[in-house]
Amino acid sequence: MDSICHLRLAARRHAHLADAAVALGVFGATAVTTFAGHAAATVGNGTIALVSAVIACGVLAARRRRPVVALAVSALAAEVFLHQTGGTRGELILLAPSIALYTVADLVERRRGLLLGGLALVALAAWHMLTHPAFAVLGPENLAFTALGGLAIAAGDSSRNRRAYLAEVEQRARRAEVERERDARRRVTEDRLRIARDLHDAVGHQLALISVQSNVAGQAIDSDAATAREAIAHVKAASRQALGELRDTISLLRQPGDPVAPTATPAPGLDALTDLLASLRASGLDIDCRMQGHVLALAPSSDLTAYRVIQEALTNVYKHSRRRQARLTLAYDPKELRITVEDPGEGGMSAGPDAACEPPTAARHGIVGMRERICALGGQFTAGPRPDGGFQVTATLPCRPLDLAQEPAP
Repeated sequence: MDSICHLRLAARRHAHLADAAVALGVFGATAVTTFAGHAAATVGNGTIALVSAVIACGVLAARRRRPVVALAVSALAAEVFLHQTGGTRGELILLAPSIALYTVADLVERRRGLLLGGLALVALAAWHMLTHPAFAVLGPENLAFTALGGLAIAAGDSSRNRRAYLAEVEQRARRAEVERERDARRRVTEDRLRIARDLHDAVGHQLALISVQSNVAGQAIDSDAATAREAIAHVKAASRQALGELRDTISLLRQPGDPVAPTATPAPGLDALTDLLASLRASGLDIDCRMQGHVLALAPSSDLTAYRVIQEALTNVYKHSRRRQARLTLAYDPKELRITVEDPGEGGMSAGPDAACEPPTAARHGIVGMRERICALGGQFTAGPRPDGGFQVTATLPCRPLDLAQEPAP
């Protein structure tokens, strides 16, 4: 089996040498069966018969370059050979036009190749029947040649179909590989955006607290040691929590098989809202929290998104509001959760009013991130100045996103 495979590969690499070997083999078989023995099987000129045999077989060496010409020349030379030999003991010469028929069916355009091959086979069979008594209409020689020619045409057409099928399979494989690479790039981009949002929401919140409390400690360190110590304690707690959340986020970047990174806590949700509000209140933000409707369990993705939106909105109030006051309202209904964060005083939570069509800037990363989170789950998001002053963020979040309906409830 290995030797056959090696021969097949060698024939593909050196196609013209393989064709020359086939031509030589057909000529050798014809010469041995026709001219060997006590008496040469010729009724005409032996030299013409030999030359015609050389032409009929030798033209096969160029059958891939000129298949139709090779068929015509091989068939004509084979007929001359049969005429000179009287059609006895020289029938193997017909292997040459049969191989040419295979090549025409294989390499020429399908409809044209089948038409030319069929017409050539019928013409040769009719010519044999009319000119050679040995090739009767239903004689074994004529039937054998017709069957051989038909098999050659069928084999050539089958080879063409197989080659076209393999080409189509390879093309589909290349397209699938391109699609996989494109999908992989898209997933990497989505993961990068998601991790960037997580880092901004989790670490940015704690860093804002650290910044404000550091200012408080710096101002009170000489005049009010107790206040300074309290502010430093807040900085220490916030930095510890920021490091834990940063470690959780960075662990997502590890490759499969890497050592598992230790995580401080699972991804937060609304069950951690009390701790978040307590941390902000301890840092000096006055928060009025209100609940409306019956509290429902959310899908994990909705629960995390709700927590991140509240965290980001309240952090923006803490950083930008002068009065350090905020109102948080969570309104539940059977299908969705409506979150409203208001800054009733002067100042705002961002650099300007909500503008969904504006390009994102560094000052608007928080609002852009909140909008992306909400819209990814099929919710609605608005952020902008209040008519009577201040700033307001409103997010409507489905309790069970349609694309995440199979998620288990937290």
